[in-house]
Amino acid sequence: MLLLKGKKTIVTGGTSGIGREIALRFAKEGAHVAVFGTSVERAEQVLEALNQHKMEGQLFSAHVVNVSDKKAVEEAIQNLLAEWGSIDVLVNNAGITRDNLLMKMSEEDWDAVIDTNLKSVYNACQALVRPMIKARSGKVINISSVVGLTGNAGQANYAASKAGMIGFTKALAQELAARNICVNCIAPGFIKTRMTDVLTDANKEGLMKKIPMGRMGNPEDIADAAVFFASDLSKYITGQVLTVDGGMVM
Repeated sequence: MLLLKGKKTIVTGGTSGIGREIALRFAKEGAHVAVFGTSVERAEQVLEALNQHKMEGQLFSAHVVNVSDKKAVEEAIQNLLAEWGSIDVLVNNAGITRDNLLMKMSEEDWDAVIDTNLKSVYNACQALVRPMIKARSGKVINISSVVGLTGNAGQANYAASKAGMIGFTKALAQELAARNICVNCIAPGFIKTRMTDVLTDANKEGLMKKIPMGRMGNPEDIADAAVFFASDLSKYITGQVLTVDGGMVM
């Protein structure tokens, strides 16, 4: 059974890490997939990977889009709407880190993280709200972080952006619930990606002590949760935050 057959989806930050895994998993479940990323090379690579799972009639595309640029996001989404007619699922996954203690954090690093992680969610959602309301259907899935729930020293900008995504999710869910549009949030714990690859062995050992399951998660774990929220299995769930963290935050 294909859980997402025919659903037209956008995945921001979809050319690497968690976003790439979500895009590929959606494709395997029968969805049409458009990914937004910042690298031409990675966009080409993910499009090639998507095409390996292509079924008859499926549509795939990859776009280089600066998701912090409102006009660029609007243009990309309008072009997709003109081509596809509608968008059923939006996954806001784009994210960066610029870690530092607050006393040493530059304004540029603060703005970059807030714009990429949080403003991008506003940009994409505002571009799709009216078409989804008109269709009286849609799913929005925001990829936050457990750091948005707990905070983390040296990540004031990242934690603020991810906590903001959670508040945004709950507010938008209330605005759109009567229109049959579900807005939910996934808060990953420590997942094996390029972001965690930079951690030292000592850092990783310390983290393992905080995770009851004793290991990091994989991008597939987040993709599984995203499929659930994108599918009809979650049609009566909105405004929720699902932590996928091996029990780190209970």
